[in-house]
Amino acid sequence: MNTIYFDNNATTKVADEVLEEMMPLFCKLYGNPSSMHTFGGQISRKIRRAREQVANLLGCEPGEIIFTSGGTESDNAAIKGALAATPNKQKIITTRVEHPAVLAVCRELQNHGYTVVELAVDKQGQLDLDELEKQIDDDTALVTIMYANNETGVIFPIEKIAELVKGKGSILHTDAVQAVGKTPLNPAKSKIDLLSISGHKLHGPKGIGALYVRKGTRISPFILGGHQEAGRRAGTENVPGIVGLGKACELAEKNIKEENEKIRKLRDKLENAILQKCPDSILNGDKENRLPNTSNISFEFIEGEAILLMLDKFGICASSGSACTSGSLEPSHVLRAMGVPFTAAHGSIRFSLSRYNTEKEVDYTIEKIPEIINKLRKLSPFVAT
Repeated sequence: MNTIYFDNNATTKVADEVLEEMMPLFCKLYGNPSSMHTFGGQISRKIRRAREQVANLLGCEPGEIIFTSGGTESDNAAIKGALAATPNKQKIITTRVEHPAVLAVCRELQNHGYTVVELAVDKQGQLDLDELEKQIDDDTALVTIMYANNETGVIFPIEKIAELVKGKGSILHTDAVQAVGKTPLNPAKSKIDLLSISGHKLHGPKGIGALYVRKGTRISPFILGGHQEAGRRAGTENVPGIVGLGKACELAEKNIKEENEKIRKLRDKLENAILQKCPDSILNGDKENRLPNTSNISFEFIEGEAILLMLDKFGICASSGSACTSGSLEPSHVLRAMGVPFTAAHGSIRFSLSRYNTEKEVDYTIEKIPEIINKLRKLSPFVAT
């Protein structure tokens, strides 16, 4: 049975072109880029090229890119590094729907004397910018708001947010892990100070990411040791990962428009068919302002985990909006923040597509999902028979 993979917001397949670029760096071109000899020097040039490829995708300067181990490290480094560079301010503003890589850090910082404001979202998953503006005061060191939500795909108006934040003299960080490669970004033309990306979300390898740091933005070093990454992130570079990320960014820059048109059509076909064929199904999030590959649908009166298990039997991979914690099932914090009814939040499924999905896969999934939902509804004690 072939696997149909609709869980690309969790991770993506490494592109063949990316793997091809990486392979020689494991056994043939294995030198240390910090070495003085020619063998190491050629590796250093590959890192410079990768930095240029990432910068080209983001429309910034290569010197504004710091390589990290992934999105979580980039988020942590941005938040803690910015706060360390502005010790006279003690307030952080974020949202209730951030990825745990941001929320967990902010909540931990509350234990160290910081004031943290978590902004609410409306039923569409969007922010009230007037409320954001009211919350920014002279004590606000950092505003950290994601570019696009990983569960619903909802895109925040980051450029407008940047105008508000910079007008008040605070630093803006955005977790753009889900947005990079799926929607055009240009932090250099906006007023974004810090931006996080992760390789494995755009057909690059796992274990590599980057942090964009606008020239002139103060950020303290986050790993001390050697001179790597301009002294801000020490440690011998993950050269295969860096080169792979660079190639993935090059591919994304080249194909983003064409790919997104294709992916959006497939997503819309899948989404519209499900909503039409499955009674009591609800699309979660802003229908227009979202990533072209993401659809989050709730099926009332059914648990998401049961849907996923049955999808898996048919070789279909998706993800649930619920998370199992300490043996108890809790609905997604994102859907709770949006006010999605409990009976629907428990049965939320995220379908996230990529360039490798096909119309045949979508048609097969459209055929199977109504069967699954009907079967589970008959078994549900909450549905009248």
